[in-house]
Amino acid sequence: MDEGVKINNMNTNLNLIKKFGDNISKNIKLSNYNWFNLGGPAEYFFKPKNINQLIEFFEENKKNKLKITIIGAGSNTLVRDNGIKGVVIKLGASFSSISLFNENIIEVGAATLDRKIANFAKENELSGLEFLSCIPGSIGGAVIMNSGCYGDDISKILVSITAIDINNCTTKEIKSEEIKFVYRSANLPKNLIITSVKLKGKKTVKDIIEKKQKFLINKKKLSQPSQVKTCGSTFKNLSGEKKAWQLIKKSGCEKFSVGDAIISNKHCNFFVNNGNAKSSDIEKLIKKVKQTVKQKMGINLELEIKIIGE
Repeated sequence: MDEGVKINNMNTNLNLIKKFGDNISKNIKLSNYNWFNLGGPAEYFFKPKNINQLIEFFEENKKNKLKITIIGAGSNTLVRDNGIKGVVIKLGASFSSISLFNENIIEVGAATLDRKIANFAKENELSGLEFLSCIPGSIGGAVIMNSGCYGDDISKILVSITAIDINNCTTKEIKSEEIKFVYRSANLPKNLIITSVKLKGKKTVKDIIEKKQKFLINKKKLSQPSQVKTCGSTFKNLSGEKKAWQLIKKSGCEKFSVGDAIISNKHCNFFVNNGNAKSSDIEKLIKKVKQTVKQKMGINLELEIKIIGE
């Protein structure tokens, strides 16, 4: 590395640490921040205390030009073994607020866990959000992925998002109708970071909501693995009736493994760190299954989980 580059990097380190103090750290293990419990370190790890500090950070980074990676609850993310260069941002506790905006709309911080929103909606007698009790992770990531299950998804309950444009450091509200949602995706620009979300429900008797919520939770428990190191569905289902797990099973992949990366015997679209896997093992297993399904079924499986890092 050039001596001048080294000095510039040192100055960047000092400026960031001096300016953002306890909210920014170096070389933080990202294995503690994803459900696989895998991956190398973040060069910088920033947990902003509020929106103002987050905007201030983006302003500062116009000079530093460090690569920015946003992570949520890590429920659908595989971090590679060499970690992530630049700054990894994880929204802190002040971004997990939850309140009634009006009698039919809930306003929540982007870091709020989906199941907490489902429970809050139940207590406030709002139906339509029960499925969130079965969605792992936080609402910001759920919007980006248009997460859903059992016939419902985010697009059906979203009113609007509030987001910061990383490039010009401005905050704006985007209405649901301005966003194009498709299966497990939304056409939101990559330069946005969602800070809060408004969701709509329908006034309903609490007992009815509770029964539906319990039914969905039990349905999930019966069909999906729990208490294991997994990041949920690995591949997206295809349009029509083709489920990813069916294609994996028909292709004879359900017993595949690489190192300590295995496929769940309860649901073969769930890949598992069985204790001592590396991220590269999970990624190799993904490629092995993808190639086999393509070869035997003539179908390209598309990832539902995100793979990030070096």
